[in-house]
Amino acid sequence: MPISLDEFLSLRSSLPLVDVRSEGEYETGHLACAQNIPLLNNEERAVVGTAYKKKGQIFAIKEGFRLVGPRLLEIITATEELANGGELLAYCWRGGMRSHNFAQFAAMAKIKTHTLQGGYKAYRQFAYEYFAKPLSLMIIGGCTGSGKSEILRELQSHGEQILDLETLAHHKGSAFGGLMMPTQPSTEQFHNFLFEELHKMDLSKRIWLEDESITIGKVFLPPPLWEQMKTAPIVALDVPKDARVQRLVNEYGHAPKEEFLKAMEKITKRLGGQHFQAAKEKWLANDAASTIDILLTYYDRYYSESLQSKSSRVIATVGWNGENKNSLAAELRNS
Repeated sequence: MPISLDEFLSLRSSLPLVDVRSEGEYETGHLACAQNIPLLNNEERAVVGTAYKKKGQIFAIKEGFRLVGPRLLEIITATEELANGGELLAYCWRGGMRSHNFAQFAAMAKIKTHTLQGGYKAYRQFAYEYFAKPLSLMIIGGCTGSGKSEILRELQSHGEQILDLETLAHHKGSAFGGLMMPTQPSTEQFHNFLFEELHKMDLSKRIWLEDESITIGKVFLPPPLWEQMKTAPIVALDVPKDARVQRLVNEYGHAPKEEFLKAMEKITKRLGGQHFQAAKEKWLANDAASTIDILLTYYDRYYSESLQSKSSRVIATVGWNGENKNSLAAELRNS
């Protein structure tokens, strides 16, 4: 029987969750912790879609049953293993035929199934609207290598709420941000991750996040969230260049040489050919510190210009030597 999204989200903390859509739909975006047990796989879904267009709904339904039939035992076995003899939650795209049929098949195996009214589409709509809720955002700014991500996590250890955008995006934001990171999720899945984090928070309280552009690697921030970020107050970290260079050496100094060079090539034009060649020579000579010092010539200029355009939003500039995170986090909490 279909249940509301609120009830569905509440129950998923105690019940297994099944996404019965095709593998392709699941990979594009799904609810957190959902396991994929496709009622129709990618190829079968395409066949049913073609049947619907050419011969109508009834024929398409029969075609779906014909295709599912040989895999029904496989589907039920996977469902039994996940449900462990009890009950579970399931959803499809609109909360229609696929989740309904899945629930009926599961019932034959004595598994109680709750389906999501409105399906994944309802979840996505709810998530999008959630990003538009008024948020008390506080942005941490600072030149590349200032340790903004570290400070975010330190703030969290002090009881503050944070949105770690770069961790959720699997990317650190710069041309080098994808190095030694997992494959990025789709923008849709990134939004799902963001919603799940926000949904846990008290929206009446402050939420800290890094100063980012609308894109982080290949993924885009949700427009309603981005609009709020563009007007949020900024606390800028002022960290000496030598401390930033050392932090970046620690972070990227062990990166694969060729991958680092490919990333550096992306900013050749902005860096300038002469600077690029000098940085390349230093990198190939295993002088990571000199390489990064040269690269910061570009990144510091870029950040300075960016911060200047946001100067009216900067409520404090906090000096930090890059060492005692605990004391800095305490200071930021009072800013």
